[in-house]
Amino acid sequence: MEKKMIFGADLPDYIKEDFKEFPNLLRELLFYRGFKNFAEAEDFLNSDYDKGNFDPFLMKGMGLAVERILQAVDKGEKIMIYSDYDADGIPGAVILSDFFKKIGFLNFSNYIPNRLNEGYGLNKEAVERFVQEKVNLLVTIDCGISNIEEIKLAQDEGTDVILTDHHLVGDELPPAFVILNPKQVDDNYPDDMLCGAGVVFKLIQGLIQKGNFNITKGWEKWLLDLVGLATIADMVPLRKENRIFAKYGLMVLRKSPRLGLKKLLQKMRVDQSHVGEDDIGFMIAPRINAASRVANPQIAFDLLSSVDAFLANDLASQLDVLNNKRKTMVATAVRQAKRKIKERGLKDVIVVGHTDWNLGLSGLIASSLKDFYKRPCFVWGTDEQGEYCGSCRSDMVNLMELMDLVKDGFFSHNGGHKVAAGFGILPDQIHFFEERILEAFEKIKDNKDCEEIFVDKKLFLDEVNWENYKLIEKLAPFGVGNPKPLFLFENIKIHTARVFGKTLNHLELVFENSKHDKIKAIDFFSQNIKDKKSVLKEGQNISLLANFEKNTFGGSNELRLKIIEII
Repeated sequence: MEKKMIFGADLPDYIKEDFKEFPNLLRELLFYRGFKNFAEAEDFLNSDYDKGNFDPFLMKGMGLAVERILQAVDKGEKIMIYSDYDADGIPGAVILSDFFKKIGFLNFSNYIPNRLNEGYGLNKEAVERFVQEKVNLLVTIDCGISNIEEIKLAQDEGTDVILTDHHLVGDELPPAFVILNPKQVDDNYPDDMLCGAGVVFKLIQGLIQKGNFNITKGWEKWLLDLVGLATIADMVPLRKENRIFAKYGLMVLRKSPRLGLKKLLQKMRVDQSHVGEDDIGFMIAPRINAASRVANPQIAFDLLSSVDAFLANDLASQLDVLNNKRKTMVATAVRQAKRKIKERGLKDVIVVGHTDWNLGLSGLIASSLKDFYKRPCFVWGTDEQGEYCGSCRSDMVNLMELMDLVKDGFFSHNGGHKVAAGFGILPDQIHFFEERILEAFEKIKDNKDCEEIFVDKKLFLDEVNWENYKLIEKLAPFGVGNPKPLFLFENIKIHTARVFGKTLNHLELVFENSKHDKIKAIDFFSQNIKDKKSVLKEGQNISLLANFEKNTFGGSNELRLKIIEII
């Protein structure tokens, strides 16, 4: 697919006047991110924790949820915390556990389902076990909004359910004691895009407000390290309260006393005092998720909640090993998938699967294929019961809309977001999967024959300097809803080019500005690296799409470019 660059338009006169206090580059970047007046932009740049933190009782059901938990604490009832197994649900479970420990309430347990044999959300067997164990109150984290039958079972058997979730709400709500989910249609909470851990943090704030606990005022801010981690890892829009959680979460994370995080960062050779959103997205979150993908999610929970340095070090080592295993398994599956695609021919939508592929890795496989082929991708496998299910990823079409167009009686279940989702396929339909998806795609695909890439601005190499980097950093943290500024560098001459890394899969280009200063540009895990190595030569002129990046690895402090596209 061809790519078309779309550049930011010239600033309107009213923006130039209203943003006159900002330097030129900053005012352009703010305008391109949707800010239309000075007050709005100023509030974003100088996000204030107290001002940007909404009253938790604005969320529908918060009063009832707080009252029920305080009642359980007062009576010493048995509480079960049931969380999702990813880098949102696990941090959410840890912070609620931290809160209970802090107030001296210990009659609670944590349960994290096994991704491979229990699947996502609540399951009947687990609920039946909770009932047998006389659990009085079940609190879900980052799951439950689609578990109507399971929650009805719990409520009917006398186990109250406080459902906390952030996923899309269906036509029918589960009959829980109370639901905390800002996406409910009649919920007027100011930010309906919180992640699962964010919803739990609001619950903790509510409990502290209404409970009579002997804890230091503001103690809950130490929980922001994991709230911020989950907010960034779960790729929710970093606007409104999520920006507060991400920004202040990173501040706390850089000082966090959590032994597990410290040991994990040491294993990754990441300086804790400089942890950023990329470290979370590419280093920390994949290791937390690796536990559930190829082993047991309890490992990640134990790491984040560990108070023993030796245990924390061992758990960090385990996650590192599991992450390497995960990468090897994904790479093997992706190679197999590419062979299948080559044999069958490349279609508008990739549909590929194998009964031997680890279902916990289907999303990663789909994401890798989506990035490589630049088209939607569905990857399926079989679970331990032999049922067909998998994950899909897309940048160009709404996956939920696409699956909705497939005839009834095809999917046993599906759900998720427009760019990332999961599905199950009825046994007698698996052989028609590709055909049905392609038929549905024909109904919604647009007529564009190119991919549009928004570019903030054209820059010269002389403009790659610390002054501009500091302006760009005022917009951080970056993520969904607040993308990193992307710049075009045209017709720049390569001074040197090399590949590096253990498997020679990273690319480094070096350029010179007008002052003969060297400017590095890096592309980690570069695709088609062999082709690039043979084509990119010293003295050759190229154009480059890139972000600014500060490299602090190994104690360095280097400004460089992160290659997004070589043109």
